[in-house]
Amino acid sequence: MRREADILLVVSCSLALAIIIMAFPFALPARVVLGLPFIFFFPGYALTTALFPRRNDLDPFERIALSLGLSIAVVPLIGLALDYSSWGISLNPTLAFVTLFIVLTAGAGLIRRRMLPAYEAFGLTFDVQLPRWSQVRFADSLLGVGVVLAVVALGVAAYFVTASRDSSDTFTEFYVLGPAGKAAGYPSRLRVGQNATVILRIVNREGRDTAHRVAVRIDGETTDSIDGLLLADGDRWQKTVELTPTHAGEDQKVEFLLYKDGESAPFRRLHLWLTVKPALADIVPAPALDSQAEPVTPLEAAPSPDEEVAPPPPEPTPPPAEPPTVHIVVSGENLTRIASSYDVTLLALLAVNDIGNPNLIYPSQRVDLPPRGNEREGQ
Repeated sequence: MRREADILLVVSCSLALAIIIMAFPFALPARVVLGLPFIFFFPGYALTTALFPRRNDLDPFERIALSLGLSIAVVPLIGLALDYSSWGISLNPTLAFVTLFIVLTAGAGLIRRRMLPAYEAFGLTFDVQLPRWSQVRFADSLLGVGVVLAVVALGVAAYFVTASRDSSDTFTEFYVLGPAGKAAGYPSRLRVGQNATVILRIVNREGRDTAHRVAVRIDGETTDSIDGLLLADGDRWQKTVELTPTHAGEDQKVEFLLYKDGESAPFRRLHLWLTVKPALADIVPAPALDSQAEPVTPLEAAPSPDEEVAPPPPEPTPPPAEPPTVHIVVSGENLTRIASSYDVTLLALLAVNDIGNPNLIYPSQRVDLPPRGNEREGQ
């Protein structure tokens, strides 16, 4: 056969799997039969063709074993990279990037083979003569047995997956992320009236179009409701949701409830815990009235003509404008810069906002400013 036949076969099977998944989502046997080598063999084989294009670089058993090992290493790395991207780990992005990896590495392998003489380049042939078992080295025999067992295990797994898959395998992904789009940085301490944001994400794996509704509760009080979410199978929905507590309290439960198809009971629940402190306006006492002030005389007698009239007192200087009490964080700011710009200490800023980690702030966060006075003197 031609030296590029194996490469074209791997690429063709990968593209065929992509077409079947996109155009025929219910063709489960074909998806399983092509999907197992697509995950466990094709990526490593394509990479092997690029790294070892010569016929004598590897023997057949080594080439197969290396393809299996590289596939098991490459596919999780692609999934890890997708987890840190905006696509996330889901069917379509994983299918697209694994297929792209196979096509690119197979193309590199094809180019490297064509740069070699035909007798040096690796290619599939049918004139293979199997050596006698007594002539095979012990290590090669173990490797061969392992490859055979792996292929048998893949076939058994494909059978059981195809036979046991039914409608009970359908599900809906529902999770909450921090403001940066990662499973970290969740808000935990706020003041009454202060806003915080989280990201809700839904992925429909029900195998059909499904209507959803989301309700957000803080300490048993519904603060937000999102209706009319109709998602097709495989579609993903994402939205940034604001959390605004209305009363103070320790360990307030923030619940995210997901309803399906107009049902009255939620079928998915997520929750966070919030410690809510009183608003600054509620804890700063109002200025007391001066009880020693002199009473105001309603009317005064007019001065006589011979009496010297004293000049009127100077107009009092208006008090300076009240300094701001809240700062809205913008991208690139940190608490040290905010404290310096308002002439307050970092310790006072952390104490007022109950922030344990000074590096954990995010854009649009409300930062309460302490009353300014002698902060710098006690620094």
